[in-house]
Amino acid sequence: MTVALSNTVKQDANHYDLYDQDYELWLEQAVNLLRSQSFAEIDIENLIAEIEEMGGSQKQAIESNLEILLMHLLKYKYQPEKRSHSWRYTIIEHRLRLHKAFKHSPSLKRYFLQEFAECYLNARKLASAETGLLIATFPIESPFNPEQVLDDNFLPEN
Repeated sequence: MTVALSNTVKQDANHYDLYDQDYELWLEQAVNLLRSQSFAEIDIENLIAEIEEMGGSQKQAIESNLEILLMHLLKYKYQPEKRSHSWRYTIIEHRLRLHKAFKHSPSLKRYFLQEFAECYLNARKLASAETGLLIATFPIESPFNPEQVLDDNFLPEN
C-alpha cells in the first residue's frame, strides 16, 4: 500500500515537473491520457488552469481586436484627410478576426457586447494619442453601434 501511494505521489510530481520543463510534451501527454481515459493519471490542477487561461485569452483577443477596430473607425471619421489604404486594411483585418472568433465561439459575442463601451473608451484614448487630437474631439459614447462596427460595408462619414 505504501509503495502504491509513493508511486502516485511520484507520478504527480512528474506531471508538475513536466508541465514546468516541457509544456508541449505535457500537452501531448495530457491529450493521450484523456484519449485513453486514464483520468487518474492526468495533471488535473494544471489542466484546469490551462483551460481557464484559454478562455481568458479569447476574451483578451476580443477586447484587443475591438479596441483597434474602434480606434481606426474613429481615425477614419475624425481625420478624413488622412484616410489611407492601411487604415481600411486594419479595419477589415480586425473585423475578420472578430467574425472568426464569433464563428468558432458564438458565446463570445455576448462578451463583445458586454465590453463594447469600455473598449470604446480605451479606443478613444488610443485614437487621441495616435492622432494628436484632443481626447475631447471624440465623443464619450461611441458614435458607432456594435452592428455598425461589425458590418463589413460600414465606414463612418465625417
